[in-house]
Amino acid sequence: MASASSRRATTILRNRVRDNHAVHRAAQAVASGIAAASAHLIAGGLDPATAHRFSGAVTRKAKALGHTPAATGTKRQKLKGRTAKTVQIALWARAQITAVLAVYRPKDKQAAALFARLALAA
Repeated sequence: MASASSRRATTILRNRVRDNHAVHRAAQAVASGIAAASAHLIAGGLDPATAHRFSGAVTRKAKALGHTPAATGTKRQKLKGRTAKTVQIALWARAQITAVLAVYRPKDKQAAALFARLALAA
């Protein structure tokens, strides 16, 4: 039987590896020119959980500002069990995301500070 401390260490390593892979994939996607909003946010320095949480709002804000996606793509979204469905995603250019981040401020004060810092860095 594994001890609680070794299970905790395993969990920490698994989460760290998952986050590092997400950052690497996002950096590659953004370097290719167009990417999903979440990839732009992750490559900009947000942690993957926060980026995925706010990517829908950033996409809605971009569309409200009159931006149209540079392209569209598909991804597999996992459902219950082993099933998955294919969904459409909007792919954005870096300039479009930078323009949106300049005006987007969420109500959450901590997240608003993160986005302000991200907008200044872009």
